[in-house]
Amino acid sequence: MEKLILIKYGEMTTKKGNRQFFIKMLLKNINNKLNGLNYSITNDNVRMYINCIDNEYDEVISRLKDVCGIHSFSCCYKCISELGEIKDTVLTIMTKKSFKTFKCETNRADKKFEMPSMEVSRLVGSHILKNIDNIKVDVHNPDVEIKIDIRYDGTYIYFDEIKALGGYPVGTLGKGLLMISGGIDSPVAGFLSQKRGMEIECIYFDSPPHTSIEALNKVESLIGKLTNYQVNIKLHIIPFTKIQEEIYKNVNPTYLITIMRRMMYRISERVAHEVGADVLVNGENVGQVASQTLKSLACINSVVKIPIIRPVVCFDKLEIIEIAKKIKTYNISILPFEDCCTIFVPKHPVINPEIDKCINQENLIDFEALINDAILNRTIKTIKYNDKKYEDIL
Repeated sequence: MEKLILIKYGEMTTKKGNRQFFIKMLLKNINNKLNGLNYSITNDNVRMYINCIDNEYDEVISRLKDVCGIHSFSCCYKCISELGEIKDTVLTIMTKKSFKTFKCETNRADKKFEMPSMEVSRLVGSHILKNIDNIKVDVHNPDVEIKIDIRYDGTYIYFDEIKALGGYPVGTLGKGLLMISGGIDSPVAGFLSQKRGMEIECIYFDSPPHTSIEALNKVESLIGKLTNYQVNIKLHIIPFTKIQEEIYKNVNPTYLITIMRRMMYRISERVAHEVGADVLVNGENVGQVASQTLKSLACINSVVKIPIIRPVVCFDKLEIIEIAKKIKTYNISILPFEDCCTIFVPKHPVINPEIDKCINQENLIDFEALINDAILNRTIKTIKYNDKKYEDIL
């Protein structure tokens, strides 16, 4: 009997002709995540199996919980596909469990096996009843559900399935550039993009001395949490002070936020093209602030041609917070270090901006030179998985 971890693909199985590409990427991501541990992996079109040493089993399980593209995983035992061996293997495992009721369910993928699935389940169940006292079968609500999977290379026996993240493996559906701030929404947007198979890089607008080094550290720590799902993430730090000060000095106060966001979009689009990103990703949410009314979003969007992905655009704030707590970014996001989006905020920002007025305001600034300078002088860092430097700054 061999102890394994069984991985099920879930949504990836719908990919048919492209399935091997998705499986290959999942295998790569798992190998990256399990780096440093002692393990081996085998796989086919519907399953993946990990063999690891006993004292690293819990660590492997812990890391697999953060791998996008896995539907579920289970502790699994492999034996030869012979009825007596199957019965004895199941009994050996069940004698170590505490239960009153059970159920057997068999999947006979190997149709050359000598008896049908229902008969296997009946015979295994009878063997358990004969050898363990004070138990019974319950097909509706059992304490233990025994799953017997008879395949061409052997029989796999498993019990409780642990639900994983699902989605697609990171990197299977292109790259996005995440416009990250120190708030709650953008890290959640980044995570949801990763879960849908997107590799991400991040862009952050730094505005010292108006923003502090603590605000930048906060962002790096947030990205550190996102490396749970993608082991290396590049961060592009844009020096935004000159642009922001020029906007503040020259632009109608009601249009400050709108013009600032239009500049951020222009810069982000150019950086995205440089790094091969297909889309921009951000945490904008309809109606949450003045720059996120539908007319504001349309006005800001108009300065770029690249698609914009807004994963939390219609989420309730409490829904976003729930996800932020799940991915452990919430307590970092609420630290009181302001980013450039929260400084110079006018008392009455325009909520229905007009594009013509935006253009007139922008003509007061030599913004092309400022944008080119900001992109040229950006700093690029790589945030790595499990780097102690990017642990919580709480």
